[in-house]
Amino acid sequence: METKAKRILIADDEPDILEIISYNLGKEGYEVYTAKDGNEALERAKQLNPDLIILDIMMPYKTGIEVCRILRTQPIFEQTLIIFLTALNDESSHIKGFETGADDYVTKPISPKILISRVNALFRRIQKEDGKVLKIGNIVIDPIKYTVVVNEIEAILAKKEFELLFLLASKPGRVFLRNEILSQVWGTSVIVGDRTIDVHIRKIRQKLGIDCITTVKGVGYKFDI
Repeated sequence: METKAKRILIADDEPDILEIISYNLGKEGYEVYTAKDGNEALERAKQLNPDLIILDIMMPYKTGIEVCRILRTQPIFEQTLIIFLTALNDESSHIKGFETGADDYVTKPISPKILISRVNALFRRIQKEDGKVLKIGNIVIDPIKYTVVVNEIEAILAKKEFELLFLLASKPGRVFLRNEILSQVWGTSVIVGDRTIDVHIRKIRQKLGIDCITTVKGVGYKFDI
């Protein structure tokens, strides 16, 4: 059975960037579409419902940040992969990008081959079965049974440890901010200490026997195999 090509929308106001990236992603077998500003990016996203959107930040009419924020408020785009491709390389821009809902943040200039490897990784790392079970590499995470199996051996995690692992593993490669993790795993009504996440991450690593969670200093954590 032939697999349908993944759709990718690239939004950038530099024609050369659009041409180079489109050509190389097309060679890789992706179905590629382009937009030259923020407004067109929103229009084309609604028309195409792409699997992945690559956004420049500094675009006319609407910035990539604004486009991402608007898309993430719409249920149809909640699970759409979004990569920022931008010349902005300062820490605050990285944090703002991930806070807005980006799955990855790539700075220009970058070789097309490296960008393609990042794109391939986002598509490759996660596979969902019936919208319930996560299979990532040699790890199987079942949110219904609350089980985690690594190399066919079950690891026993406490409830919060499991919920934290599942959150990070739901979007491999994406950096989750500390306050975002606290909000989604512990909720806003519960007060926990600053070291709570660190302790849970350490226990998860120990119980799984593999280091699949990366600490992004000053930002947060990401699931990475």
